[in-house]
Amino acid sequence: MKRTRSLFACLLVWAFAAPARAEPPADFPFAAGDRVDNAASKTLRPWVPPQVWAHRDLYFFDGMEMEIGPSQRDYRPADLYRRASDANRGKAKIGPDGSLLGYVGGQPFPMDAIDCKDDPKAGSKIIWNFNYRWQGFGADAHFRYTYWDRGEQLPLTYQGTTSAYYLKHRLEPQFADEGGDVFKAERRLVVIGFQVEKPKEAEGTRTLTYRYDASMGPRATAQPEETWIYNRDIRRIRKVSQTQRSSAVAGTDFSFDDLFSFSGLPVQYDWKCSSERFVLAPMNTKRLGFPYVEAAENDKSFGPSGFSYASDRWELRRAVLLVMTPKDELHPYQRKEIWLDRQTLTPLYSFAYDHTGALWKIITHNHRWSEDDLQGIAARDWYPSWEGVEVPRDVRVVSESIANVQTGTGNRLDFWDSHGTMPKRSDLRRYVDIQRLRRGR
Repeated sequence: MKRTRSLFACLLVWAFAAPARAEPPADFPFAAGDRVDNAASKTLRPWVPPQVWAHRDLYFFDGMEMEIGPSQRDYRPADLYRRASDANRGKAKIGPDGSLLGYVGGQPFPMDAIDCKDDPKAGSKIIWNFNYRWQGFGADAHFRYTYWDRGEQLPLTYQGTTSAYYLKHRLEPQFADEGGDVFKAERRLVVIGFQVEKPKEAEGTRTLTYRYDASMGPRATAQPEETWIYNRDIRRIRKVSQTQRSSAVAGTDFSFDDLFSFSGLPVQYDWKCSSERFVLAPMNTKRLGFPYVEAAENDKSFGPSGFSYASDRWELRRAVLLVMTPKDELHPYQRKEIWLDRQTLTPLYSFAYDHTGALWKIITHNHRWSEDDLQGIAARDWYPSWEGVEVPRDVRVVSESIANVQTGTGNRLDFWDSHGTMPKRSDLRRYVDIQRLRRGR
């Protein structure tokens, strides 16, 4: 196995507008292109979170074919996001309940100026950076949601399409006259929709959720989200009450707030920036999963547990650890620890703990870089550019697994074709209309 040449381990360049590179430590035992099988997996121990190593049988297995990718590759976001981050530097502030005040666009708080050691608001600043990280225009994907029990895939599988579009704080020049709003006087921050195609008994079910800009304010005044669902059996749209997003979905180990390690409202939690270190994680896949590859063939790549990304490309990344503590004492978690890539703020791992302090769930993610061709699919064919964004430069989460280490059960959500290209304005207007649920996509 090749070894990287000796380098200055503390040579860090954190400036957001410049290539955010940090040379790997001199004792990092891998170079780009190295292969790691299960027999050699013990060398991974210092470079993965200890919770992953403690449950390594879920992730490292006989027959795994891990490829080590380049350390600290430059994944800077799109140019207009970086320009907006520089132009708006210093405008955002942390308000009551850890809310965000004065946000205009780009990264709210420059990462090079956040002091995790001495700034008590550092955790809140980083989670807002995560919330407003560069994600293109949102997401369009086919999804496949599977259930697992001690390595056995259970028969119930959900498949369909999902979209999420960010309608405020847009940076593209065509929205400048409206102050970054896609539609005039827009109040919705993001609109999220699902359409189920399988199983047969759920086919045609459609949902639409509005999360408002005011949903992100202090707890006492935050505007609740609103969700509508189309029931194909009665052919009606009904508004559903806002359920607890932290509760498990349909008896599974997954909650909506576990998407991307965290998809909730930051003000409902206390945040602490705990530490920084180099972490080895899947960062830029070399494989194609669902919907490109059918299930029987595809699932061979995920190991005996169904949760592993070990047969893929992993990269050493400088990461920051956030500790999330719920303010609501009825929340099912005592805390969650989330590792975020420091440059892109994309999630790498997270670990949820029950009220006794015992590890409950491990969430891992795989990613895809918008600028790489992959197995015959050109980057722009998969992730086209749009007006104002010629080069998307977006690290996408394309698969995530959640393993309940207390029961051996869990779920995996795959959407390898997820991209963040802006749709046509006319299509977008139809999509965010509630009556569209009756008509379909």
